[in-house]
Amino acid sequence: MSIVDSPLKKISDDRRFIIACYTEMLSRINENEVVSLINTDLQVISAEEDKLPNEKTIQSLSIYFQLITLVEENAATQYRRRLEDQDQITSMRGSWAEALNLWKNANVSEDEMLTAIAETHLIPVLTAHPTEAKRITVIEIHRELYLLLVQKENTSLSKIEQAVNRENIINLLERWWRTGEIYLEKPDIKDERTNAIHYLSKVFPVVLKNADNQLKSSWVTLGLNPNKIKNPDLFPKISFGSWVGGDRDGHPFVSALVTKETLLLHRKNALALLREELITLVKKLSISAISNPVPFELSEAINQKAKSLGEIGQKAIERNHYEPWRQFVNLIICQFDNTISENFADSKTYYKSSKALEEDLKLLRDVLLNNGLKSLAEDVVFSVERSVKTFGFHLAKLDIRQNSAFHDKAITQILQANGEKEFDFENWNEEKRVHYLNHLLEKNSPIIDVTVSYGIEADAVLDCYSVVRQHINRYGTGGIGSFIISMTRNLSDLLVVYLLMRETQLLNTDIRVVPLLETIEDLYNGPQILDSFLKHPITQSRAKKMAHKQEVMLGYSDSNKDGGTIASKWNLYKAEIALSEVGRKNSTEIYFFHGTGGTISRGGGKYHRFLESMPENTVCGTFKITVQGESVAQLFGNPMTAKYNLSALSSGVVRHVIENKSKAEAPKYPIETLEFLAQKSFEHYKNLIETPGFINFYSTATCIDVLENSKIGSRPARRTGTRTLKDLRAIPWVFSWNLSRISLTGWYGLGEALKTLKEEKPEEYNLLKQSANHWKFFKFLMIQTETNLILSNLEMMKQYAALDEDVVERDLFMNKLLADHQNGFELVEELFHEPASIRRNAQYDNLKWRNDKLFVLHQLHIKYLKIWRSMDDEHQLEKSKLLNKLLSLTNALSSGLKNTG
Repeated sequence: MSIVDSPLKKISDDRRFIIACYTEMLSRINENEVVSLINTDLQVISAEEDKLPNEKTIQSLSIYFQLITLVEENAATQYRRRLEDQDQITSMRGSWAEALNLWKNANVSEDEMLTAIAETHLIPVLTAHPTEAKRITVIEIHRELYLLLVQKENTSLSKIEQAVNRENIINLLERWWRTGEIYLEKPDIKDERTNAIHYLSKVFPVVLKNADNQLKSSWVTLGLNPNKIKNPDLFPKISFGSWVGGDRDGHPFVSALVTKETLLLHRKNALALLREELITLVKKLSISAISNPVPFELSEAINQKAKSLGEIGQKAIERNHYEPWRQFVNLIICQFDNTISENFADSKTYYKSSKALEEDLKLLRDVLLNNGLKSLAEDVVFSVERSVKTFGFHLAKLDIRQNSAFHDKAITQILQANGEKEFDFENWNEEKRVHYLNHLLEKNSPIIDVTVSYGIEADAVLDCYSVVRQHINRYGTGGIGSFIISMTRNLSDLLVVYLLMRETQLLNTDIRVVPLLETIEDLYNGPQILDSFLKHPITQSRAKKMAHKQEVMLGYSDSNKDGGTIASKWNLYKAEIALSEVGRKNSTEIYFFHGTGGTISRGGGKYHRFLESMPENTVCGTFKITVQGESVAQLFGNPMTAKYNLSALSSGVVRHVIENKSKAEAPKYPIETLEFLAQKSFEHYKNLIETPGFINFYSTATCIDVLENSKIGSRPARRTGTRTLKDLRAIPWVFSWNLSRISLTGWYGLGEALKTLKEEKPEEYNLLKQSANHWKFFKFLMIQTETNLILSNLEMMKQYAALDEDVVERDLFMNKLLADHQNGFELVEELFHEPASIRRNAQYDNLKWRNDKLFVLHQLHIKYLKIWRSMDDEHQLEKSKLLNKLLSLTNALSSGLKNTG
């Protein structure tokens, strides 16, 4: 295939191959009815019960969709490989080669490139939000199958070897068929933690090596000086974070004990990972002292370390008399083993922190380089250094998140227990709260007695902070992330955390206190809150410990639920600009923690496009982002896809760092026009969700009641259990609309807003049309919205809406939805001067392979929803069985629709 050919043909060929393997497996095990189901044009099948296939329909189509997705991932990877083979590496969007070529053509020097790369700090944070329905066992099968698909691409394999590979695929598919698809028991924190630790300790170390090699090879391929890209200190700094075991916002099962266990498990797995790397290193350093001169620095380091380690040090150097490089690493391993066993008797016999291990490895690297052994330094020491820098002795930083309202209750309980006459802190106005908190902080007298139980909320917060304090006392702050306050509404929400930290001796640490701005109102007020916080005396006294940097978390999900996708994205865009400016005025570098999800409604999308859409001068060297639920497996489960995504994140951030230094004048965009568009979209969206009867329509036209009973995550769907839109978590909100093919969270409001703009401000509308291709933020926003418009299915929307038996109510909301959908679809096409069917041919091709089979699953979904809802409490066993069937359908539909949560 020529490099200019579309990858669609290969994807189609690969789909046919995997489906043929699938149907052959089904034939061998006599599932002939299912074979006909897979091979049939399912649109001809009636949804009537007597004409539907048996209940294996759900399982067979779920696997079908997952196979199609795996093939598409593999095809994308192979397409990128062909770009590399045919010297088209610089045309790979989001790649290091594209970025390096761009800088080279812009006359950015090699040293400037390396400085910017070294300044970059990327922090992906794993979270366990309840959108990942697949069992870990099935995810492992995915990995095995991917490797077999990669092997199929090997053109050097003989026909017999290819036949064996195909047989292995068929056998693996049978094992998958006989494996349950979803959790029969609701997973607990331990299950989710095990999955997160698996990625952190087994997957990401490999991804890191692959991504580093991608940067090295791209640098050399672009004709840049190969000697400059060998120092690990010049590579992007990558750290991982996790919320699993630390995020307690509305999660009653994340206790202080869970946090303590999680921190220790992180440490245990990090040490095991690094020990394995050190063992590999010592095996490879087979350098003979007989044929290679031994540097004085190495001999001196060996003597000092052996002396410090005593008897075990002497035994270590006796093993390899003529291999001093090995002796040195053996001594490192001895010291490291003391760290693992916590033999902390003498400070020189163990590593207090990973920084000390980094210093030893740097000494080893320098010795090798200074004595001409450059290839060994790059080949065997480089990757160990990178692992130590990335994973440390903590694997990932555990963020601690809690809701501001929870903290308010805790303070109320403490004040009440202390006999304060006015203890109702939750209901004080902001001025009174700030004045009182400042008074306590200035007085510097403790208000908490560790022997007293204050109440559920207060005890939970204090116990959590005490666990963090104990962990720091023993191991340092390396494994502790930020203290994140969700629903930050005022300065007092942050000062409360300062007080709690003061009471638990944490205020003098380098733990960051981070506002999470979630709703549109919070995003609007955010700059003022941040300015007050940065000017606060305690913040200023801690500034040096924080390296004069402040983390601010932005919530994509709740702002979307609050005001719709256009208003959400626009207010996030404006907030980033305003918050960054507040930081500059306060001599503080603001870096953002983007709380994105998998679906477009929650900030998902291709990483390189996401980063390109950021406002100018708002992405500094540090960039933090959540990888939530199903996104973890989708973005990083496949090794080659994972390498591409990590590289796209890294190179995208570096591009901003270089652009920030160029001091070029910011382009002029039609800001006021988009402000008008966002406001009209917001008003239209608000009108929808505030129309009487909307909650009832939502509750019946979607499967939100099923998700609230789901077994696909340990977290409740609602923060407090109240059945209101405000209390509902944003994730099931998006998930439920997408499963009904209405997907309004990704497009509603745009159609009416564009229509109003065109009618009332035609000149501004034309100006926006002219910006559609060169304003990257607006282009990305329109493409994302159009994607959701395409994923919506008008026929299925109407069928799910029919679940609402109130005809007047149903017609009212459907008329609103259908009108906005049509306006949005037509006017986005007008903006880009071309039909979506031409511009988005890959997406339409993707849906072509899915829609007819999704149709049948939707019919089953609607049928079983009706039956389940009609059952009373006297039929609990039957109702429970039917719920499991509905959850299987949720999993199958999610697989077919891809990013739903």
